[in-house]
Amino acid sequence: MRLLIIGGGPGGYETAVEAAKRGLEVTLISEGPLGGTCLNEGCIPTKTFCHYAELIEQNLKAGLDCKPSFAAAAERKQAVVEQLRSGIDMLLKNVQVVQGRAEFKDSRTVLCNGQEYTADKIIIATGSVSASLPIPGAESCLTSKEILDLKEVPESLCVIGGGVIGLEFASIFRSFGSEVTVLEFCPNILPRFDVDLAKRLKQSLSKRGINIEVQAQVTRIDGNAVTYIKKDKEFTVLADKVLMAVGRRPNVDGLNLEAAGVDYTRKGITVNDRFETSVPGVYAIGDVTGGIMLAHAATYQGLHALNSICGQQDSIRFDLIPAAVFTMPQVATVGLTEEQCKEQNLEVRCLKSFYRANGKAVSMDEPDGYCKVIVDNDGKVLGAHIMGAHSSDLIHEIATAMNMGATLDKLQSVIHAHPTLSEVIQSALHN
Repeated sequence: MRLLIIGGGPGGYETAVEAAKRGLEVTLISEGPLGGTCLNEGCIPTKTFCHYAELIEQNLKAGLDCKPSFAAAAERKQAVVEQLRSGIDMLLKNVQVVQGRAEFKDSRTVLCNGQEYTADKIIIATGSVSASLPIPGAESCLTSKEILDLKEVPESLCVIGGGVIGLEFASIFRSFGSEVTVLEFCPNILPRFDVDLAKRLKQSLSKRGINIEVQAQVTRIDGNAVTYIKKDKEFTVLADKVLMAVGRRPNVDGLNLEAAGVDYTRKGITVNDRFETSVPGVYAIGDVTGGIMLAHAATYQGLHALNSICGQQDSIRFDLIPAAVFTMPQVATVGLTEEQCKEQNLEVRCLKSFYRANGKAVSMDEPDGYCKVIVDNDGKVLGAHIMGAHSSDLIHEIATAMNMGATLDKLQSVIHAHPTLSEVIQSALHN
């Protein structure tokens, strides 16, 4: 069977690797560098800067006069990207990789670099691109791609958007010394996250000196002046750099989906529960579908689509996709929020614990944080939300338990090593 994959991000290349292992004849067409947005201008470079920002904060807490330079972080970022990119090249040794822009000629034929490629099955994994507000001056803003290429730290930074991308950059540049203002249109930062979690994070970031304005509608940008309306009053923020971080939109431009007959809207390509489009044999995964825009979601959507192509079953649960925000402190979540439970009229209990009562957290000088586990009356875990050091790692204990169907009484019997941050979860479960 011949499989053609359009897009070289995590969803595309990892699916290609797995398909080749299964004996399929695989062609991967990638317009940009392998690794996609995640590796080249998203997750990985951002987390490299996060690491250096954490070092700065740790040194400050320890009273050490040692501050890593922004230039050193930028150099390390590029080295990390190149190292991981070369690793992808090795993984794809059994895949035909074509560099170029792909567009459909029909439902089984794709054009790239003047050549036709035909396949029995096609997977579209072209990801997403930065979105922007339709306001005057928006074109002058940095995107999440361009801010990674700054050569020096701006004295002041205005971030438009209080979602994951905006808050991570706000946290990073605050550690490097920028005066940071975040403008968020919604009533809370991280609009899709648990409200309790979002409010606690806002307090923590504010204590670090990040000015966060919610219910702020940005109306125009004039050079270094950002104008917004809040409670019917107009305000202006002056900043050396302005970051537009209002989310991302599906990357369908230039694919010529009409020629293939693939249905899509401005929200993304329409797919069913197998990630098959309106055209049998043509699939779409990841950001381009407009769903949960996370690299690991794309990877498992690709695996699910491949299993469907190969006639295999799996037990992947797409309602249990953990998410993490690498601010300082970190936040992480999986499952339902408390608000979603209320909307569904579910009777639940919220079990909470706090980092300040955890010996390891206190010894690390990381007492700012908490854990909330949501369970129903039968002890079934419906969701978990953690703020604090290493919460991006801790959340997977709950994600695993939820996937396995473990109930509260079973989880309460699990012994955790002492002293560890994982005891924050144990404490919550016993509350």
